Amino acid sequence: MELQKNGRDNTMRTIKYDMQTAHKMERIALKLGRPQRLVFAQMVDYFHRSKKDPKDVNDELLKNTLLKQHRDYIGFIRTQENDLLIPIKREVDRMTRSQKNIVDFFNGQQKHNRVVLEVDREMLDGQKRLADTIKVALGSLDGISGSLASKESMKEQFRFILENYIRTRDGFGMMTSAMEKEELVRSTRKQIDLL
Repeated sequence: MELQKNGRDNTMRTIKYDMQTAHKMERIALKLGRPQRLVFAQMVDYFHRSKKDPKDVNDELLKNTLLKQHRDYIGFIRTQENDLLIPIKREVDRMTRSQKNIVDFFNGQQKHNRVVLEVDREMLDGQKRLADTIKVALGSLDGISGSLASKESMKEQFRFILENYIRTRDGFGMMTSAMEKEELVRSTRKQIDLL
């Protein structure tokens, strides 16, 4: 029996095998919903491309490949934690301490300013000068409280970005492509840059 394919003649070959193998072949083809000839051709193509030995049921090559990829993936995550996440956390902590010191300083100045204003009020007869001084102090306090609110908002946004990165990273399986991993890192960096 001969088939025409792309203008070339393909001679059909015959392989003889026992009934037990024939039943297995029928079950495989039925399960996959394909003709036996197509399933056989796909099996040959698979073993040819993968260079696997059909006798190797444990598939050590696949296990070793998966283990290597898993180690590479864990190494990549550790590198990202050391190079990106830990330094960012340190800087955020440093900024938080710095902001707290500034707030403490301004709180001390505010108490001092109140004492000075009381002395000025007793010394000065004009109510206008006192009102102007209080207005300036309140404006400064509003600016400081606005800065603190902005800082808290920035911390919340960073926490959200970090939690999203960790949740997505933990959701990756061993078969996640390097391109998806790189896209996660690129996306996370972009979100941090937008803060």
